Amino acid sequence: MQSDTFMLYKLMILYILSRVNFPLTNAQLTAFILEKEYTNYFNIQRAISELIDDAFISAKTIRNSSLYRITESGMETLLFFDNMISSGIKEDIEKYLLENKYELQEEVSTSADFYQVKKGEFAAHMSVIERETPIIDLTLIVPTEEEAERLCNNWRDKSSDVYAYLMSSLLDYTDHE
Repeated sequence: MQSDTFMLYKLMILYILSRVNFPLTNAQLTAFILEKEYTNYFNIQRAISELIDDAFISAKTIRNSSLYRITESGMETLLFFDNMISSGIKEDIEKYLLENKYELQEEVSTSADFYQVKKGEFAAHMSVIERETPIIDLTLIVPTEEEAERLCNNWRDKSSDVYAYLMSSLLDYTDHE
């Protein structure tokens, strides 16, 4: 593969990450590039790996999903080589992000992970983040790994109900009168 072509894939990933103010998953990054048939899955994974190795993007793994953000040096690199990305590709990226931004952000704004605290205790840590600020950050201790995993699996669908219940219950002034 020509090195200029491979460099373009890296620049496209940097450009996508620079255009959102939240991290993207591996699946989210690859979806656009594969949908437009710019390259194959393996080239994208190699590009992501090299961008991480070069510290142009950072990766944070939560459960089985990696979240990627562009770093400061990634932004500098993108600005320096920005002219290598055609206006057509940039337009495709902008259109894709405009059409999918809400779904992309919704997918990564609700996170849940669990870990063992000690023998017979597991912590399920769940949060909802809006504009880089946690609006709810909840850790529950349960006796089994299965329960912790179940809490995390249900969090995405039920987090708004939990939040609404907590706000309603905790702001209920009738109990204090």
